[in-house]
Amino acid sequence: MATNDNENSPKGANGDGPARSQTGSAQTGQQAQLNVLAQYVKDLSFESPGAPQTLQGPGENPQLQIGVNVNAGPRGEDIYETVVHLEAHAKSDAGVIYNIELDYAGLFRIKNIPENMLQPILFVDCPTLLFPFLRRVVADIARDGGFPPLMLDPIDFGRLYSQNLAQGETTTQGQPN
Repeated sequence: MATNDNENSPKGANGDGPARSQTGSAQTGQQAQLNVLAQYVKDLSFESPGAPQTLQGPGENPQLQIGVNVNAGPRGEDIYETVVHLEAHAKSDAGVIYNIELDYAGLFRIKNIPENMLQPILFVDCPTLLFPFLRRVVADIARDGGFPPLMLDPIDFGRLYSQNLAQGETTTQGQPN
């Protein structure tokens, strides 16, 4: 005899499915929505001024400095763009190994979100959705430039947002490393 996992769950008014609360997913017109419409490289720069010497070895005392900023703004009715700006500067005592600057952006449809929640979504949730793709672009461009892939550690955009809110910065956020 086949069993149904929902056999003992309450049924909806017509008896054919699980009951839904009036404030739950039955009211799809008022349900909060966050949709990724597009994601793209908005600007990209890679420089390796010391090549081919730097390709033979990084030199003495190699250092990597990473900086991240997030910008966001409206682009139409319920449409917003979030841009993650990343700078990676690798240098040694011999000079610059490479510089990467990337603006990776996403276009998002955001509906039925209270006004006080819009900014955290734009500066925390949207960059978090974009980050794995930005990370891949950075790794690929470093590798394509002849260097080992630059594998960025995950970024806690929620912590950055909270820090910048405490400092009074509400339109951009950054993280120098």
